[in-house]
Amino acid sequence: MRAIPYDEMLEAGGVPRPHCRDYWGWLEAQSQECLAQKRSEADALFHRLGITFAVYGERSGTERLIPFDIVPRILPADEWARLEAGLAQRVRALNAFIGDIYHEQRILRAGVMPPERVLCNAQYRPEMQGVNVPGGIYAHVAGIDIVRDANGSFCVLEDNLRVPSGVSYMLENRKMMMRLFPELFAQRPVEPVEQYPDLLLENLKSVAPQGVSDPTVVLLTPGTYNSAYFEHAFLAQQMGIELVEGQDLFVLDDVLYMRTTRGPQRVDVVYRRLDDDFLDPLSFRPDSALGVPGLLTVYRAGHVTIANAIGTGIADDKSVYPYVPEMIRFYLGEAPLLENVRTWILGNPEDRAYALDHLPELVVKEVHGAGGYGMMIGPAATATQIEDFRSRIKAHPERYIAQPTLALSTSPTFSATGVAPRHIDLRPFVLSGGEVRIVPGGLTRVALREGSLIVNSSQGGGTKDTWVLDA
Repeated sequence: MRAIPYDEMLEAGGVPRPHCRDYWGWLEAQSQECLAQKRSEADALFHRLGITFAVYGERSGTERLIPFDIVPRILPADEWARLEAGLAQRVRALNAFIGDIYHEQRILRAGVMPPERVLCNAQYRPEMQGVNVPGGIYAHVAGIDIVRDANGSFCVLEDNLRVPSGVSYMLENRKMMMRLFPELFAQRPVEPVEQYPDLLLENLKSVAPQGVSDPTVVLLTPGTYNSAYFEHAFLAQQMGIELVEGQDLFVLDDVLYMRTTRGPQRVDVVYRRLDDDFLDPLSFRPDSALGVPGLLTVYRAGHVTIANAIGTGIADDKSVYPYVPEMIRFYLGEAPLLENVRTWILGNPEDRAYALDHLPELVVKEVHGAGGYGMMIGPAATATQIEDFRSRIKAHPERYIAQPTLALSTSPTFSATGVAPRHIDLRPFVLSGGEVRIVPGGLTRVALREGSLIVNSSQGGGTKDTWVLDA
């Protein structure tokens, strides 16, 4: 029997939770026509501003709006404080893990996790072995996906440490809500999020190479055809830094330069939004036209900071994720404040046997999959799909993990039939530099189809504003 999902706004019997009473009273007083009009205004504004994303593989090549829900997700200050502490703890441990893996490898020698999980992993970059990075920070920007179980407890579903995206939608969602419903913010003490670009820039400058007092920071994008290009342009504009492509940069005498109308300008920090494979054709994929030849040489020499660091992907691989609680104990000597979702590693014979016996009940994910692709949700899968995944697992068990089908928490959402519960998750953004900083809130993603558990925008999900109430 499936557990009843935790409702973020309403208790049993439809009574609003204490921190949501004021908002729920306001919402119930709004007509369906008024709410529909506000949603139409939001869609029109997002279109006008060009807040879109592209989906790889679509033949049309057209860009889509990410559907925006006008009903916010609301968190009280005490819940956010607990979540914030757990997020900071987790990211500190992940940074320690990456630094260890590329240096002493203590965690492997101690037998806390199998060496093959790391050394045979496609995300492990031997080129980073022995490379020191400023402040020992590898994951300067982390997006940690949080879900709530049926009891209302926060759990970590996934760590995103390579090139986490979505923060622009967090910022634009807040702007949209303040524009549509200014009276709500006048009446309620909602924590601000608009300071994120300033904090991000401070964070990036704080990890500049040693001896650089006034660093030049750039944002490196794969270009206009990337699905998150809007976010790249948005963040560069908000931070007041140059948005560059690989062809705008070059290496000379182990120093990275940017081409400008005034001549070459030295670059000290690169906030990169493309994967390791494409960063340097001399060191990784030789067919990449997106990166900068020689960039790894400059990086290894300590003359430029790359955020997030090359090789960071080893810490957000799904086969490494189950070991994060042990990382926290190993590196910090602390008990984890946030639990993982129960996970079966299908490369392990016992875990595999269990998963094969319970496939209709489980969610199966490819270790390197993302965006809702390469996964099977057992209760929603057909018999054919289940057998297809059974064959895949038997052929390459090391490529998969399994998790229980979660009763993701729900939040009231405006739908065609009125306000109704829809499943949600949360991606807060954790900045690591001179200190760890987390903007109060994050990107709440919502599965707009009734009963759906897939919140990814590429799979039909939407977003909503996240309110953290001021204590």
